[in-house]
Amino acid sequence: MDTKKTAPESGKKISGFSKLSKRGKIKWMVEHFFKDPENVMHELMSYWHHNEDQQKILDGFSENTITNFPLPYSVAPNFLINGKTYCVPLVTEESSVVAAAASAAKFWMDRGGFHAEVINTRKLGQIHFKWKGEVEKLKQFLPDIRQMMLEDAKDVTQNMFQRGGGVESIEIKQWSGIENYFQLLIGFQTCDSMGANFINSCLESFSSSLENFFMNADSLPDEWRDVEIIMSILSNYTPDCLVRAWVQCPIKELGEFAGNLSAEEFAERFYTAVQIAKEDPYRAVTHNKGIFNGIDAVVLATANDFRAVEACGHAYAARNGSYSSLSDCKLDDGVFYFSLELPLALGTIGGLTTLHPMAKRSLELLENPSAESLMMITASTGLAQNFAAIRSLVTTGIQYGHMKMHLVNILQHFKASEAQIEAAKIHFAKNKVSFHDVRSFLETWKG
Repeated sequence: MDTKKTAPESGKKISGFSKLSKRGKIKWMVEHFFKDPENVMHELMSYWHHNEDQQKILDGFSENTITNFPLPYSVAPNFLINGKTYCVPLVTEESSVVAAAASAAKFWMDRGGFHAEVINTRKLGQIHFKWKGEVEKLKQFLPDIRQMMLEDAKDVTQNMFQRGGGVESIEIKQWSGIENYFQLLIGFQTCDSMGANFINSCLESFSSSLENFFMNADSLPDEWRDVEIIMSILSNYTPDCLVRAWVQCPIKELGEFAGNLSAEEFAERFYTAVQIAKEDPYRAVTHNKGIFNGIDAVVLATANDFRAVEACGHAYAARNGSYSSLSDCKLDDGVFYFSLELPLALGTIGGLTTLHPMAKRSLELLENPSAESLMMITASTGLAQNFAAIRSLVTTGIQYGHMKMHLVNILQHFKASEAQIEAAKIHFAKNKVSFHDVRSFLETWKG
């Protein structure tokens, strides 16, 4: 291994960067890392929000902000979920995701729509610590420890308890692979907030209480009084914070979505595709990525934490020891049944959901749902996206529709004129789309 130290390039190391103004940050960055600093600086500043107050809010979300990174904000109408119609906001850079979700939503609207239910909303936090005592003794102490923790944390938990949330459970975990290691796994209900700050504040208070308990406990050996708190943090794996969504209809009603296949052939192919994703991790990863195409887009539009949602969902997909499909399909007595079950820790109050101006509009568009309603809307969108993707795979193939949706992007890549774009749309409505085909069309276009 090469341990030779290299000096930083001249001018590319800076102290006090965070203290510079936004313009100062951009000026330093473009002068040292771009070939055309003046134009780059102008371009970056062009993405600033024209409303200064809104821009200050956006700047406050992160550190060292210099500009904004725009993403398309789309909507998918016709989502009928538990008898209520929604227009679902989606933030994504992939047009086929929105088209697929909207298409599936419209298809299922005439077949009873999406059904969804929240199974549980329990979230988890952990206190990891080392202690030289015996696990059985710790179990005996647990009721007193719990009482002390809750008493000491009243100022943190009071508001959440009044809203119907708070601490639900405390259990002891132990792993033999780490000497003297214990864990308190604590279950929380956080109502309509995602609850990360609440959980972490509780855990830090609980950690202090745990230390104080053993320091002041009667009749303990001296070596048992010392508790070393390693860390206290929420877990983004929330396997009990579960939501289920499903659609169903007679197999014969699938004909409209079956392409050149009969409804029965389509249903069998669809069923087999899902079974493959249940058995083969290589297929399952791509299959579940398609589900998260829809889920992430709603999570982003409502300013929830898509990174936590994805990490949890993928861990849940591997909960039985092998990575597998998050969705399932059944064909029973002439009925097609397609479902999705996954953990979704979402919030509709607090954090960015309250601060981000577009997140507030997203929630208003969804008629200000509770956290549980948002879980069901989001899961239904993931199921719609999955249904449309599998439908394409087992009929025309994914690239046919995908490339159709990307036609305008390809034309812009070739710097096509407005007249060429309109002509290309007409031509490729009945022809396959590829970079080669678009290039050939533009080269032979007569105008």
